[in-house]
Amino acid sequence: MSQPTLIKVLDARIFGKSLLSAFLRINDWILRLLPSRTLNWGPGYAYGKFLHTIARLRPTREVYFGTFFLRNRPQLELLLRLIQGGEKSRSLNIAILGCSIGAETYSIAWTIHSRRPDIKMAMTAVDISSKAIEFARKGAYPLQGSDFTDEQIFARLTAQEMKDLFHREGDSLVVQDEIRAGIAWEAGDAADPALADRLGPQDIVFANNFLCHLYPSHAEKCLHSIVATVKPGGYLFVSGVDLDIRTRVAKELGLEPVTDLIEEIHAGDNSLRKDWPLRYWGLEPFDRRRADWKERYSSVFRVPAPQ
Repeated sequence: MSQPTLIKVLDARIFGKSLLSAFLRINDWILRLLPSRTLNWGPGYAYGKFLHTIARLRPTREVYFGTFFLRNRPQLELLLRLIQGGEKSRSLNIAILGCSIGAETYSIAWTIHSRRPDIKMAMTAVDISSKAIEFARKGAYPLQGSDFTDEQIFARLTAQEMKDLFHREGDSLVVQDEIRAGIAWEAGDAADPALADRLGPQDIVFANNFLCHLYPSHAEKCLHSIVATVKPGGYLFVSGVDLDIRTRVAKELGLEPVTDLIEEIHAGDNSLRKDWPLRYWGLEPFDRRRADWKERYSSVFRVPAPQ
């Protein structure tokens, strides 16, 4: 049976139940019994790619607010390397698109503030959810969780980082004032072509972990709009996105992949890696044998100047 035919069969419903969901549940049970390395090479890897194609057929795409502080440490380390060589006491325009409830924004602000306090940041955080923006603006994260988050948001922090990032107010941890200072929070759509004019040229743009929740055609259009917000010579950080889409847009627009720490960043968010291949947002194993491995697995790109 060919793959398209099998997909059509699996997409059918019997007594109101989806064969697609049943197929994925059975495979989930089987894969739990096998060593994790089974999917890393050979026939196992090929079958994993097929399963991921099936998983991406699921008709429902959802927005998730669950996240972590310092979610991908190698990506933050690369951010520091990219700005390290610049002149002292300079200013940077940084935009965080799809900022959700603010954990990534505050992680970036703290990373730069703690390691390069000489840099002045004009930081704008944008999300399509006005409720998420209001939550993020307050910078208060309940220790027992809330409608937006749970205590796992702190799971990747050390005790010292908790102390540096927050102070305690009642049952919440509140981001330190000096980290919150200067961040502009805006409700907006990353897919809006007018966003680039609204924000102005940005030195660095983050667009992490939301494009995977869009349907492929929408995600691709959105990524084109996002690239337009980065000034020539600036950098785009974009993880948590369908790799075929990211690769295609990078090649179409001539984006230059940054390969420093490429494997470390690819593996840097275990919550994405462990969900491959049975979740549509899962991230496949790194494969240097691919001719396009630099474009496919880089999550950071330099936007070239016009010729």
